[in-house]
Amino acid sequence: MSEILQHREDGILTLTFNRLDKKNAITAAMYNALADAMFAAAEDDAVRVVVLQGHEQVFTAGNDLADFLKNPPDMSKADAEPAPVVRFLEALRTFPKPLLAAVAGPAVGIGTTLLLHCDLVYAADNAAFSLPFVNLGLCPEAGASLLLPALVGYPRAAEKLMLGEPFYAEEAVEMGLVNRLLPPGEVNAYAQAQAAKLAAKPMASLTATKALMKKGQVGLQQIMGDELKLFGALLRGPAAKEAISAVMEKRKPDFSKC
Repeated sequence: MSEILQHREDGILTLTFNRLDKKNAITAAMYNALADAMFAAAEDDAVRVVVLQGHEQVFTAGNDLADFLKNPPDMSKADAEPAPVVRFLEALRTFPKPLLAAVAGPAVGIGTTLLLHCDLVYAADNAAFSLPFVNLGLCPEAGASLLLPALVGYPRAAEKLMLGEPFYAEEAVEMGLVNRLLPPGEVNAYAQAQAAKLAAKPMASLTATKALMKKGQVGLQQIMGDELKLFGALLRGPAAKEAISAVMEKRKPDFSKC
């Protein structure tokens, strides 16, 4: 069975993380599937809204670390074919139609940063968000270094990005990352109902409204490129290797030589 499920109905394309045995950790193949689906949806008049969702117990644990270490994205060559994660991030950044997310359980790393590109985010009261990049010897991605401070203010963004500690559903609503909280068993259905409302509206008006609001994100493409170059370099560095090895070996990392 596919690890990214696709379902189309009444103008809504729903993309579901479907790797529950690995807490929906995202592999290169899954990034490519997501990117392909979103690029196609952007050009398909029959798709009016896209919804990203997971299971009621877990949205996504973020990058599959073992897969990422085996195939780290190489940002050093400008003419190289974009890595799967880069394709997905570009699909997020450029998606012109309404994009919704339904989040329940853990949303780790890119599971949180991708939400910064969504127009509406609904979360279950069991949702837990985290941005553990520094703790993994890495740096933010998906434009989070620009979008998060713009959304929540620099001090709070610094706390989330530098300490990398989890935060929970009520705080996510208070800081503006999430629109509404619901019980875990209801969040996906609620997002679908909101998507149906959007799908019934005039698409030209929706896309124009989104494009106008996004004009304020000056420099986002450049920032995302800068992040990815640093991320790729840090991923090959000693701190990331130590951090990821520690996660896999279930021990505390030692950064004394990093």
